[in-house]
Amino acid sequence: TEGALLENPDHIRRTLERLREAGVLAQLDDFGTGYSSLSYLHRLPIHTLKIDRSFVQDLAPGGVGSSVAVVRAIKALAQSMGLEVIAEGIETELQREALLDLGVTLGQGFLFARPMPGEAMRDRLLLDQRLDAAETAPSDWSTTMAAQLEMGIHG
Repeated sequence: TEGALLENPDHIRRTLERLREAGVLAQLDDFGTGYSSLSYLHRLPIHTLKIDRSFVQDLAPGGVGSSVAVVRAIKALAQSMGLEVIAEGIETELQREALLDLGVTLGQGFLFARPMPGEAMRDRLLLDQRLDAAETAPSDWSTTMAAQLEMGIHG
């Protein structure tokens, strides 16, 4: 995806702007790896940075190290630009706790759900909406329209 940005950034920018006008929000996947460029962030209408799973896999609550530093830096950058942050590849409760400690409140990964067919996802979203409406939803997860799973933050 980032390679396409390098090939024709003006065309991509115009396309993303039209999509945003139609209500579709762009997410920059695997941020921090590959061809990620900071210049995309101010030139393109990006809504969300997705922290690559390679930075999530070694996290633990109270942890230190390069992964913690990278996650903090991505979060700070996104926050200063008004972008959302989603962590990818969350597989353990320890990773989830570490991300929450770092202020990352949106994530996706096998801890929350395995990949599923579209119909199954629709059924899950409908069930979540019914649970939310009945105010009996579990306190450790909920879904958003983007099918991202929150990591236990409820208002």
